[in-house]
Amino acid sequence: MISVESALEVILKEIKPLGLESVDIASALGRVIGEDIAARWPNPPFDNSAMDGYAVRTIDVKGASNESPAKLSVIYDLPAGSVPQGPIGPAQAVRIMTGAPVPEGADAVVMVEKTESGDGFTLIKAEPRAGENIRKAGEDFKAGDIVVRAGSVIRPAEVSMLATIGVPFVMAHRRPRVAIISTGDELCDISEVPPAGKIVNSNGYALAALVAASGAVPIQLGIARDTKESLREKLCAALSADCIISSGGVSVGDYDFVKDVLKDMGSSMIFWKVAMKPGKPLAFGIIGGKPAFGLPGNPISSMVAFEQFVRPTLLKMAGRTNLFRQSFSATLTKDIKIKPGRMNFIRAELKATDTGFTVTPLDGQSSGMILTMVRANSFVVVPEDSNGFRSGDIVKAQPFDDTVFTGGKPSY
Repeated sequence: MISVESALEVILKEIKPLGLESVDIASALGRVIGEDIAARWPNPPFDNSAMDGYAVRTIDVKGASNESPAKLSVIYDLPAGSVPQGPIGPAQAVRIMTGAPVPEGADAVVMVEKTESGDGFTLIKAEPRAGENIRKAGEDFKAGDIVVRAGSVIRPAEVSMLATIGVPFVMAHRRPRVAIISTGDELCDISEVPPAGKIVNSNGYALAALVAASGAVPIQLGIARDTKESLREKLCAALSADCIISSGGVSVGDYDFVKDVLKDMGSSMIFWKVAMKPGKPLAFGIIGGKPAFGLPGNPISSMVAFEQFVRPTLLKMAGRTNLFRQSFSATLTKDIKIKPGRMNFIRAELKATDTGFTVTPLDGQSSGMILTMVRANSFVVVPEDSNGFRSGDIVKAQPFDDTVFTGGKPSY
């Protein structure tokens, strides 16, 4: 039996990022870019006004104030998207809109609130400094600057940048395609009312959701029955994917054929058990060059094992370098008592408070109790050499996602 830390090390050593493909930036959110992107032009591309107001020459408005405004002739209006009709001369101004190019000769823009308009003229009631309210060409970045680095995760900000410099497609790492197989004669599909002795194949749907939440593409192959022929058929179909996940069939039951079939298919299985609870009967190996996980059949065990091992694998395949969720130190609100020997993942409710985090273990920690997983938002991680913690201890809490940080009011 291998430790959680050793299992992760073994798995991630086998994983390489997938190749690149051209992706439309409109659908690239969350992808990892595989190339440095250089700006095709500067931003701003020209000197432009940061305000609605009047473009002026500062030499013409020295000493301007409310009591002693400077009177300038308005020679034309300049909306955004237009080009200047000519330069500004002495005692002249141009009525300019935000984003419009600054006319030649102007070296400041006076916001409209500091002016008073007349028929063909404006009164400037404040003395601007040179360059005031003008966004200079290239002050954000210059043509040729690297504006998005290879390895960056494409967020809305990166989409904005790529659109700004006119890049509609980028090369990004492929999203892993993940084949999902559920095993067992006891399973029926969600469309059926379970007959006696049967249960719905919840793992197939849960794993597909976990795969999608990890940024990968789930491919549900359905249920493999408890025969070597059925399982072999599903695994052969799974070889077209980038990663293979099966749930159930990896323990020591008479009908647990996964090990035998994998051996027959020439797979290289690296380990079969991990010192963790829940999730001990977990297998990992390589089938046809594809990473393959044999997850436990119990729903919670399967989800815990996915979170700890499969999710980091899929992120690395997708080109990510930050593979793990951030853990938080939190004050435990209730005792935890366990037997040492395995790393435990206790379903819990993590709360953010004004003074830090608190975490409360939930009742019902059996690996078949799904409601506890629904109510939880984190795991309390108990090291394998520990027999538990007491209320008030500081423990490590591992959130499932960012919902622990959301609330009804803004945080500012």
